[in-house]
Amino acid sequence: MLNTPFLEESHCRLAEQVDTFIKENVRGAILGDSEDDQCRYLVRSLAKAGLLSHTVPVRFDTDQSLLDVRALCVVRDHLSYESALADLMFAMQGLGSFPLSLAASDAVRNRFLPKVKSGDAIAAFAITEPDAGSDVSAIRTTARRDGSDYVIDGIKTFISNAGLADFYTVFAKTDPTAGSKGITAFVVEREAVGFYLDEKINLIAPHPIGRLRFDGCRVPVTHRLGEEGAGFKIAMTTLDTFRPTVGAAALGLAWRALDEAISYSRRRVQFGRPISEFQSTQMKLAEMATDLDAARLLVYRAAWKKDTFAGRVTLESAMAKLFATEAAQRIIDAAVQIHGGTGVVVGSAVERLYREVRALRIYEGTSEIQKLVIAGQLIR
Repeated sequence: MLNTPFLEESHCRLAEQVDTFIKENVRGAILGDSEDDQCRYLVRSLAKAGLLSHTVPVRFDTDQSLLDVRALCVVRDHLSYESALADLMFAMQGLGSFPLSLAASDAVRNRFLPKVKSGDAIAAFAITEPDAGSDVSAIRTTARRDGSDYVIDGIKTFISNAGLADFYTVFAKTDPTAGSKGITAFVVEREAVGFYLDEKINLIAPHPIGRLRFDGCRVPVTHRLGEEGAGFKIAMTTLDTFRPTVGAAALGLAWRALDEAISYSRRRVQFGRPISEFQSTQMKLAEMATDLDAARLLVYRAAWKKDTFAGRVTLESAMAKLFATEAAQRIIDAAVQIHGGTGVVVGSAVERLYREVRALRIYEGTSEIQKLVIAGQLIR
């Protein structure tokens, strides 16, 4: 359903590749007994299909590492139509490793990034804390220099792939008095001394996530990303790049909900005729389809601009993420309403979508934060 002018022929071929991947590796497949097993299976399968190659730039000889953001959006759009968990595992390989692409030394890049593409290493992005969510400058995790190491102390929470990832991009204060300018980024391996999984967190939809603890965690200086104090810029550049792809994940969920609603309305008979013939149902479907198309245009416009123009796309990314996730919530809610009682039965497609879509309006910047970002860009 790639009816947008912002894509090239290569992106359409990629969409077909993702659909084939889903048919052969996800739909009807037995992924594993535990959630962690399922996630590892999906990462291996995504790598084998060559899809993880889109999460790592081909080259690093420019001011900005070059990812094809439209390709990321196409993959997420199509993966989430079938499996939100497959979409998450794809996205986290990019989100967790992109700071390395931006600011790691060649030695660190060469050690970790090939493993991201091959599926031999699972990545994570650790910035959120119990008292620092939307306000990144409020993080309390600290990192102090001690000879050839940094010693990290603190707590991170709501970290996707917690306990599952092989390495984490971690943000900590090297200068607690400097606000956002005192934040520095590091690569922390799961075997690092003083690094612990505190707990797993259960969400309303499948999602490997948890709480991490750093208790005198020692990280070599070589694992610092960029200079001290560069962490906030690295984090914002990463989120700027990946926010349109969150919108793309919402597109896939909404697209599936619309298809389910159309199909159900055609076969559900009430008062002697299919409910698709009732004007109230038709109005809902029309609003859902319009919302979906508008969201798709905003998402792929942001991705296209990121791919084709130098510089930040903060405004376009925020608009795309805000509108697409809010629209997806509306579309899926309408799909549940069209299904009536069957829409709230556990295990039905729209019930699953209803649980899966909710987090998208929160992570990588809440809808409220996106509005503030948009307003800030307009006023500036």
